[in-house]
Amino acid sequence: MKTRNRVLGESKEITVGSVKLGGANPVAIQSMTNTKTSEVDVTVEQVLELESAGCEIIRVSIPDQESALALANIKSKINIPIVADIHFRAELAVQAINSGADKVRINPGNIGDEAGVRSIIEAAKEAKIPIRIGVNSGSIGKELRSKDLPMSEKLVLSALEYVDLLESMDFFDMALSVKSSSVPDTIDAYRGLAKATRHPLHLGVTESGTLLNGAIRSALGIGVLLEEGIGDTLRVSLAADPVHEVHVAKEILQALGMRAFHPEVIACPTCARCEVDLFSIAEKIEDYLKFSKKTIKVAVMGCVVNGPGEAADADIGLAAGKGKGVIFVQGQSIKTVKEKDFFDELVLAIKGLD
Repeated sequence: MKTRNRVLGESKEITVGSVKLGGANPVAIQSMTNTKTSEVDVTVEQVLELESAGCEIIRVSIPDQESALALANIKSKINIPIVADIHFRAELAVQAINSGADKVRINPGNIGDEAGVRSIIEAAKEAKIPIRIGVNSGSIGKELRSKDLPMSEKLVLSALEYVDLLESMDFFDMALSVKSSSVPDTIDAYRGLAKATRHPLHLGVTESGTLLNGAIRSALGIGVLLEEGIGDTLRVSLAADPVHEVHVAKEILQALGMRAFHPEVIACPTCARCEVDLFSIAEKIEDYLKFSKKTIKVAVMGCVVNGPGEAADADIGLAAGKGKGVIFVQGQSIKTVKEKDFFDELVLAIKGLD
């Protein structure tokens, strides 16, 4: 796995429940429920589904007192840290902390006055939990919004203004985010923030869109930053079932070589040289491996151009020709098999790695 270094040195470490963020820790995967938080059973059911998918920190919205009080009940029935998302009302953040929130996400600019922010800080200090300062392009204060500056710079200035406020209250246990629905603005903002602070950064492209568009936009924005060593935790925001957020996040991290969650199946797109039904074989292997925790690479290739090389580079590989193909294991060709036996022979080779 790749090691990550912040642009100007490693980020500081904070603790969210059982998960450590920043420092040399792996990039953590977050998601957010879309249920009514006050409806405990429905919310718990969704969180457990997200846990099963690989979510490591869950955020829930706290729009009212009933939701803040429900947090304690929810927390008692789940296994991962829970973050309370608060806007406008400081007293809800305080109640959420008293109900056991492992972290609180606020945008200090919409909490109201400094006294409200201070009440949250004092509660967080007592509970020994961190706060995420979350600034979005749609929630920048009027004064800063009116300035003739690039949006990315406004996001950074807004976040740093709140960092200064919390640090003036002797509070340093925080994470930061500066999200925009614009991928270039998001990238520029996080680059600027990474140069200005060592607080851990929560990555995301906000309101990125529906499943396909949102996944692509998030992969671009988050992927560029992670490759540059920026980012300690992330959420892929999708207008879709939040389980997809977790799956996309895992794929981003695995594609960059930062974490490994499951087998990787690669397959050629085929062309006129392909003389076998490659797509069905690749799909069957992917389906066979979908619940596997093996961090292996399986290559299903359809011709002699790239096939042997790609198959040999994988843990398990198939280089197919006309009606037959060669099975590779750990870089070595082990047998030639008929097309009708491709799937069974690949499965046999995969099982042989146990």
